[in-house]
Amino acid sequence: MVRRRVVLAATASLAAAGGAGVAALRVDEVAQSLRGPLLGVKADPYVSVTALDLLTVGEPQIGQALRELVSAMAAAERATVRATLALGHSLFAVSRPRPRQLRAMPAFAGDVLDPLQTGGDVLVELSGHRGADVRTSTRVLIEAVPKWMLRWQLQGHRPDNRIHEGKSLARNPFHFTEGFGNPPTGREITERTAVRTDQGEPTWAVGGTYQVVRIVRLATELWDKDTVEEQVRIIGRQRDGRWLDGAPADEDPNFAADPQGRLTPLDSHVRLAAPDRRNPPPLVRRSYSYDRGNGDNGLIFSCFQRDLAKGFESVQKRLEGEAMAKYMLTTGGGYFFVPPLGGAWIDKAFRQ
Repeated sequence: MVRRRVVLAATASLAAAGGAGVAALRVDEVAQSLRGPLLGVKADPYVSVTALDLLTVGEPQIGQALRELVSAMAAAERATVRATLALGHSLFAVSRPRPRQLRAMPAFAGDVLDPLQTGGDVLVELSGHRGADVRTSTRVLIEAVPKWMLRWQLQGHRPDNRIHEGKSLARNPFHFTEGFGNPPTGREITERTAVRTDQGEPTWAVGGTYQVVRIVRLATELWDKDTVEEQVRIIGRQRDGRWLDGAPADEDPNFAADPQGRLTPLDSHVRLAAPDRRNPPPLVRRSYSYDRGNGDNGLIFSCFQRDLAKGFESVQKRLEGEAMAKYMLTTGGGYFFVPPLGGAWIDKAFRQ
């Protein structure tokens, strides 16, 4: 059992370090979560993602521990690094009203999930414009909690991070610009991500969003041995985002005019992920590159949606057998839920 004083001491240390660049977002307000470090604005160029085993399932003090965690993180709101809190399925006992799709992330085709890099009771995401500040924030967090509480942690960055036509773009480790599939800032982002009242979710979860995190190791050395032309056909776009049928990056390609895949191969990533560009997958991506050295580099893939089955899971199933599969290996991550506006969700979800 985790003592409340341990949790409070850890989170209070995080808040007290505001002058050193620690987190600065009221994480219990989903409106700010969606418009702040995650969605709707230019993504922060640096991030750390930390999964903690906060409490044992059924722990009677879980609600109070979460209140202390949220209060401590929000207390540092004048600092330069922003924080977001998300909940894992393991926080919810059978009798508690959990988000109906929140569960352990399953292994999809080709995944080799490492238990030490997968899941967690809570996910703390710290992001900012300076890598040194994010690293300081992360160090304070990790040093403040008992070693056994830390489940996994990873830091990332977004090369060539920028806004184009209202969309947050970056260059991935395969040298391709990504993010064109996201909607521009505004109403469509909320429509894709925020849980609605008609979804059969617990009332406390309305306004929140499902977050999927995937640690995807990339075979960059193998990839770089291919010609650019072969890489382009595997992805289905030019490196700068232009479509292979000549359409500009910010317009829709005419896949219907290419039924045999002569221009854009049928097993290319973009064609499988979103075969009907007029009806894009109902999710918003926000991914970061990582490099742990010794050839271990890739993506911290992250996406947000109001419905896991219609969002991430439908895309992931379509991607089975894609040409890019041999260059990727998913080793960890998890399903999480970013809670909704206001602190009332704690009492409603974790009432004694």
